[in-house]
This record gives sequence, C-alpha cells and structure tokens, in this order.
Amino acid sequence: MTPGRVSGAEAGAVSGAVVSAVALGYVQVALPARPLISDYALVSGGMAPVLIGMLALAGACLFLAYGLAAREPSRSAATRVLLVAGAAGLMLSALFPTDPGLSEVSSLGGEIHRWSAAVFFTALPVAGWALARRYEPLPRWNAVRAMSATSALALAGFLAAHPASFTSSPINGDAYYGLLERGLVLAEIALVAVMAVASARRAHPAAPTAATPEPEVDSGKPERLAA
Repeated sequence: MTPGRVSGAEAGAVSGAVVSAVALGYVQVALPARPLISDYALVSGGMAPVLIGMLALAGACLFLAYGLAAREPSRSAATRVLLVAGAAGLMLSALFPTDPGLSEVSSLGGEIHRWSAAVFFTALPVAGWALARRYEPLPRWNAVRAMSATSALALAGFLAAHPASFTSSPINGDAYYGLLERGLVLAEIALVAVMAVASARRAHPAAPTAATPEPEVDSGKPERLAA
C-alpha cells in the first residue's frame, strides 16, 4: 500500500460515517420527534433510514478494521477486535428493534437491542484510545484521542441521564437524555471518520540518499603511459 494514499478501506469507512450522519439528520428533521434515535424505527417511514444509518456505521467500522489490518497489523490488533465487536453490536441492534417505552424492556428482542447497543457505544471510544496511544502526539492522533474522550464523556452523561438509571431523577435526566444520546451518536460517527483519516495519513518516504560511487575494479592491465 502506497504511503500517504487513502485506500478503499479508509474511504469506505469515511463514506459509511457520512451516510450514517445523513440518515440521522433525516429522521431528526423529517419524522415526528422521538425520545431516542432507535425509537424512530417504530414510527411510519422510520424503519428504513434507521436501518440504513446503523448498517452504514457498522460497515464503516468493518472497513476501518480491514484498513488497519492492511496498514498496521501488529499495532492495531486490539483496536480491530473492538471495531468488529462494535459493528456486531450495531448490526444486532438493527436486527432486533427496541421496545416502545422509556425504561421498561418487555421482550427478548428489546433486551438484545439494549445490550448490543451498549457494546457498540462502549467499544468505539476504547478502540480509538487504544489505537492513538500507540502513536506519537501528532495532530491527527491528538484528534483521535480528543474524539475518544468526547465519546466516553458523552456516554457517561447519557447513561447517568437515562430514565433507567438510578441517577436520572436527581439530575433531572428526563429533560435532556435524548439530546445526550444524539450527541453521543454524532461523536462516535465522527470518531470513526477521524480514525480512518488518521490511519490513512502516513509519513512520506524519506528522499533517497545520493548513490555511493562504486569503487573502481583493478583490471590487472597496466595503464597506458601518457605520451
């Protein structure tokens, strides 16, 4: 793979993140307001864009894992495992829709959706941090670290404010937990894109040094004397 070039894997990861963000924006603008993003799948016209957004982001994670395997197989093993786990969690969340309601889970499918989403939300910030910590503090890796920390903080805030949490009532989480979830999803979409761009940008190869002249080989013949 040529240094400094963006491969198809990283381009696919960025494209998947963009499609996911567009799908999120569409359901937010075109459909009636819902508390959580996954709730849009339960309203008319919401299933298709929600599935497209989730599967596109899962595909972005898989593209990124493949690109890392091609570029940095030894440094990115833990990150690739976390990305694949996150993609699997997201696909399970798409396959098993959420149950209607705020905090009660009334079916096996709803339980699978909740825990698979938890795997995705947790895996991505850890994946970003695990990858960036192996590199020097260059701007692109600092951006990965910053987005990983932002995603982790957004996840902590969302979990604290969710109605199912015992901390929700003291902090009045019902008023803004949906906003926190949207911020968390956007942060993780951005994290995937930033990781793809950072992993694709490699230092250009050093300029070749001047060729060392080869020593002359004595042919064994006497040199002709100048006249």
